[in-house]
Amino acid sequence: MVERQPSSRNCFLCGRDNPVSLRVVWENDRKRNQIRTTVTVDEQYNGYPGVVHGGVVAALLDETAGRAIMLEAGGDEFMVTLKLEVHYRRPTPTLTPLTVVGWVERRTANRAHVAGEIRLPDGTVTAACTAVVVRPPAEFFAAWMAEREHWRVDEA
Repeated sequence: MVERQPSSRNCFLCGRDNPVSLRVVWENDRKRNQIRTTVTVDEQYNGYPGVVHGGVVAALLDETAGRAIMLEAGGDEFMVTLKLEVHYRRPTPTLTPLTVVGWVERRTANRAHVAGEIRLPDGTVTAACTAVVVRPPAEFFAAWMAEREHWRVDEA
């Protein structure tokens, strides 16, 4: 059984109602203790012809690695990025199915060290990240509650 993670309506990466969203859908891989997605990035998100813009690469890694904390705590576990370090190993191509994987390296109640990779179909890693994510301030949750009803898993 595939266990998908929830998405929102306006997110740049997963927003169902956002016309410029990449419409990313993440799945939990409990055997490997990772989350993963396969996404093909359109040319409108390139930096150079045929190459995904580095900011989009960073966004994919940031979100995927950060969402890995939901493996243990479920879809309502939220942390925000305090520090993100991206290692660009080679150009990430547009119009190519990319596998993006994230996992937790270690965590406490209020902080986690997470990591992620973007892989080509042959397994070659184009970019990798490490990040520190932390529990956001209370004001975040107050604003989030107004949007909460739109946070859900849509069936494929």
